[in-house]
Amino acid sequence: MELNTRSLAEATPAGRDRYIDLLRVASLGTVVLGHWLMAAVTVDADGRAGVGNLLAVEPSLQLLTWLLQIMPVFFFVGGFSHALSYRSLHRRLEGQGVYAAFLRARLRRLLRPVMLFVTVWGVTAFTLQLIAPDSQLANIAARLVAQPLWFIGVYLAMVALTPPLLRLHERYGWAAFGALTLAAATVDLLRFALAVPYVPFLNFAFVWLAVHQLGFLRADGRLRAPRLPAALAATGLVAAAALVALGPYPLSMVGMPGEKISNMAPPTFALLCHGLWLVGAVELLRAPAARLLARPRVWRGVVAANGVAMTAFLWHLTAMLGVYALALGLGAPFPAPGTGAWWAQTPVRLTVAAVLTALLVAVFRAAERPPGPVSARTVAVSGRTTAERARTVRWGGPGAALGVTLTRFGVLGLSAVGFAGLLEGHSAVLVAVPVTAPVAVAMTAAGWLLVEVAGRQPSPGGTSTHGAGRAVQGERRRLPVGPRP
Repeated sequence: MELNTRSLAEATPAGRDRYIDLLRVASLGTVVLGHWLMAAVTVDADGRAGVGNLLAVEPSLQLLTWLLQIMPVFFFVGGFSHALSYRSLHRRLEGQGVYAAFLRARLRRLLRPVMLFVTVWGVTAFTLQLIAPDSQLANIAARLVAQPLWFIGVYLAMVALTPPLLRLHERYGWAAFGALTLAAATVDLLRFALAVPYVPFLNFAFVWLAVHQLGFLRADGRLRAPRLPAALAATGLVAAAALVALGPYPLSMVGMPGEKISNMAPPTFALLCHGLWLVGAVELLRAPAARLLARPRVWRGVVAANGVAMTAFLWHLTAMLGVYALALGLGAPFPAPGTGAWWAQTPVRLTVAAVLTALLVAVFRAAERPPGPVSARTVAVSGRTTAERARTVRWGGPGAALGVTLTRFGVLGLSAVGFAGLLEGHSAVLVAVPVTAPVAVAMTAAGWLLVEVAGRQPSPGGTSTHGAGRAVQGERRRLPVGPRP
């Protein structure tokens, strides 16, 4: 692996924006660290374990979420990568069948590790429910480990909406971002002032897509204006603080157990302002980070981390629960969360969790690699008639759109219901629709299969967008880290 990482790092094109790769790794790493720190496991006198949230025990620590809630940076990076990836594919295919091929390329890299995770945990949870149906810790784990999949579902929506929103960006620039921001503010007005039901769920789209739109602006160099990053950071920070101080918004930028209002589910305008200040802040660090990333050893570390980042994210809660399972098995003491003894144990917990995550990554990291070597092929579309081109992509776009919709709702449903209750058909409500784990998994798999088929729809001339996808993957293989989720 070291030789491979070294060769990939040395092959990095001179014009590559290395800072984007660092932000991708840093954002996921911060989320992992935050989850490990916030987990507050307790054991009562009868030996029954429970999982709580440190921020609920120590509300004063909720201010830390203004640093640890860094998912907006990940979606911002996604917007940047999606813009470059889609434009490159559009040029290569001369606009024909681009949407289906784009979705196929994005979902392939993202869903392979996700589906492996779902399969392993599905089988594990089903087996545990057969042999130990009353195990409280096993049931907690089966519910908890699937929760981070919510972000995969939201991210899939951004992938699906990249082409139309990129066109709006190319036509209106900052005004497109402004419209999404205004829409998010309007949703909160309808939610809190008029108590309109169901409308808050629209901000799952407006808030995250507004941050994603900032990535488009960065891809076009529109965040490089002098003092603009500082203005974004200051405006977002002041606005978020004012909304929390004067409005109905809670201090925590992550969801809290039992709270009536959450900044996360559904997202609020305060969370969008939080994202704005984070984007401005990371842009202020661009120059010093670029100097750091010019060092070969540092860049090799970023390349290596990017190759396993999604796998580590998917399995980090499994590792965390493994830490507590080991502690229970060894009879280790469980101090009350937030006490001095609890904090004294924290370095040990984090170290063991990191080791277990590394072991899980070593086992499952192959799913994050692109499928086997393929030759770069070019799709010859320029010599075909308009009618032939239309027949080539007649159903590819709609088929891919349907597929990504099924996949998105399947992943979101699984994040809500978890793996618990597979035998009993336990369900959870996604917006207003009940969903069970088997149905969620079936939707995810069926949607992914539909995108795969649509993305390689054969053309009358004997070539296909499958070849285009391979060409893109072949080109991506020559880079250390291609645009990816």
